[in-house]
Amino acid sequence: MLEIGTPFSAAGKKALLLGSGELGKEVTIELQRYGVVVVALDKYAGAPAMHVADKAITVSMLDGDAIRRIVEEERPDYIIPEIEAIATPTLIALEKEGWNVVPTAAATFTTMNRREIRTLAAEKLGLPTSSYRFARTEEEYRAAVAEIGFPCVVKPVMSSSGHGQSLVKNPDGVESAWREAQEGGRAGQGEVIVEGFVDFDYEITLLTVRHIGGTSFCEPIGHYQENGDYRRSWQPQPMSPVALEKSREVARKITDALGGRGIFGVELFIKGDDVIFSEVSPRPHDTGMVTMISQHLSEFALHVRALLGLPIPEIRFYGPSASRALLAEGDSRDIRFSGMEEALALPGTDMRIFGKPEVRGHRRMGVMLATAATVEEACAKAEEAASKIRIECR
Repeated sequence: MLEIGTPFSAAGKKALLLGSGELGKEVTIELQRYGVVVVALDKYAGAPAMHVADKAITVSMLDGDAIRRIVEEERPDYIIPEIEAIATPTLIALEKEGWNVVPTAAATFTTMNRREIRTLAAEKLGLPTSSYRFARTEEEYRAAVAEIGFPCVVKPVMSSSGHGQSLVKNPDGVESAWREAQEGGRAGQGEVIVEGFVDFDYEITLLTVRHIGGTSFCEPIGHYQENGDYRRSWQPQPMSPVALEKSREVARKITDALGGRGIFGVELFIKGDDVIFSEVSPRPHDTGMVTMISQHLSEFALHVRALLGLPIPEIRFYGPSASRALLAEGDSRDIRFSGMEEALALPGTDMRIFGKPEVRGHRRMGVMLATAATVEEACAKAEEAASKIRIECR
């Protein structure tokens, strides 16, 4: 425990950030508030966190040998995975050698693999989940679909942001869902999970912080996704006291099992007072960007305080808030924003432009934030403000 009067300084410490997207950018800023030097890595130059980091290195996160060389050269005090597609065997080996992986290398490995996390949640911890089957071949896959029934959800065992995910409503969609899963997996063709469709009222992200003083929870975040990718979120999601308490119990169990310090985005389905575990990320969550306007400590600030071993005596919630992703469509490296004057003229609004250097197809380029007297008003305001932003791909 950090006792009163104990000297503490993060100044002079170094963090190696594995992944430099919009979430990593905010983590970098928070680390620098405490004097931590940040080396940002990503597979392409000019990624958002690289704009603000002390040093940037372009490298594939799946190249374990390259990651090891960089760790040995930079000698970071903290290795912070901020994306899912990472050479986790290298992280596990580095952790065994004494390097500090946040929250742990095992947590990073377990949560990036749907087989590992589902086995932990359902079979080891006994948490309620959807029905599921794994399949390595197309023959096994078709047998799994027949056993689970329709509708069902098909996902690669390893993917992110909804890539390779399909909702199969009838036999006509079975073949295309298999192809989609094989093309959308992080490692190319491979194992898939077939999940029974969950009948739920709404889904939440429960941001759960493991820190020096114990475990703390943010207000529940409701969210809307398209094809498994975040589009809108709001806080707090209205829910019964029973459902909220059950959600916290599930989140505490899964994060205790994963261990380490930092913030976890625990995704849950809610049906009445029943809670069903979905997934968990051992890092800030995209739906949690709403906390940049809803709380005095955002999810990024909480993550950094926790991993540095600093106290989190409270999480002060300001009031109903919402976020809305700003999307661009096109194929360009010349991206122009307009309409900010009109959008920010609405009281209680704010926004972030991530600074991504290019668009290929569609891409999340920013986020609109809003606060109001009610969740409904905050969501409506975020939508109105977002509608005034124009993103041109020249």
